[in-house]
Amino acid sequence: PGSYRMGLAAPGAAACSADWPWDCHMSAVPSGTAVKPTRISGANAAGACPSKPELWGTERAARVMNLDGSSHVEISCLEITDRSSCVEQHCHGGECPEVVRCQREQAPFGDWSGTGIYARDSTAVVLRDLDVHGMALRGIHAGRLRDWQLERVRIVGNGWSGWDGDLGEDDSANAGSMRFVEVEIAWNGCAERYPDREIFGCWGQSSGGYGDGLGTAETAGDWHFDRVRIHHNVSDGLDMLYLRPPATLQVRNSSFHGNGGNQLKASGAVTVSGSRIDGNCAVLAAHGLAGADHCRAGGNSVAIVLWPAHRVLLADNQVSGQGDCLVVVDGGVPSSLVELQGNRLTGAPTWNNPRRQTCGFYAHNGAASVQLRDNEFRSVRGAQCPGGNRCP
Repeated sequence: PGSYRMGLAAPGAAACSADWPWDCHMSAVPSGTAVKPTRISGANAAGACPSKPELWGTERAARVMNLDGSSHVEISCLEITDRSSCVEQHCHGGECPEVVRCQREQAPFGDWSGTGIYARDSTAVVLRDLDVHGMALRGIHAGRLRDWQLERVRIVGNGWSGWDGDLGEDDSANAGSMRFVEVEIAWNGCAERYPDREIFGCWGQSSGGYGDGLGTAETAGDWHFDRVRIHHNVSDGLDMLYLRPPATLQVRNSSFHGNGGNQLKASGAVTVSGSRIDGNCAVLAAHGLAGADHCRAGGNSVAIVLWPAHRVLLADNQVSGQGDCLVVVDGGVPSSLVELQGNRLTGAPTWNNPRRQTCGFYAHNGAASVQLRDNEFRSVRGAQCPGGNRCP
């Protein structure tokens, strides 16, 4: 237990130069093996995690935890943060009620750090019982991963995004099994006030920001989300639009709500079941988000781009929202299959027109095979009720 400075003037950082303190961060964690993984853990001797040791970045350190090239690693029971309320380049492209831009021009820069966890070319990693919050840029910046698992991880209140899967290089694609279990991704694209963790200063694309909860560049891999909570991120909640064959996405027993764009966006072979998805996409106005950033991309609760010869299944979900539509699928050919089965879809007046209801389901610009069975549509735009469904 305790708090540990990470960056310039930290113990063991004597070789760092004050002229470029952003490079003063930990070396990459050395790789282990499948039999003997490298472990960094704040857990007690019994393996429990009653209190997370804090690693806090300072003086503009680019990252706190470094997994660049690290494989067969387990990181557990840590709080990863900084000690500043600032956001890097906050509102540089627009206006915000309160601007909390980090000092980048001259030293001392202050007790802030850009990214909580950085990972590249990394295989067989487990992140467990982590709290990654309040970073000036991103919670996690990671790409070219294979076989990762997150368990009971919180990625909350990071100034630009939660999980940014674009390394800014030619290839950021992932592979293998990417599994998220009991993970919370929330309030990213907002500032977090130190030390009380109050959320404020949410900013989106109209002000030069980003704000996805989790987004990737083009990627493969089999992505599994089980009992996750993705909410109140400034742009899209879960943005898997850049999945490419043979990728798959499975979402089970999860919750999406309050994100400023689409709650769940994906492409290809997608299964969403037993989940609650509420596209109340204008609620971040109370936290400073400009009106131009409410309900980005129509604010559709679920938006999926179809692939040839692939299936999209939405089963036993509760879907609501105030965007243009609750479920939108785009593209597809006759071999593309869309199935909605046993869902409850409840509309509301749209965020920008109280006299216009959300639509329930819309297939745009394609010739996919669509099957709607045993769904319930309430308070949605349009009078027709698809056969085999209920419209009380």
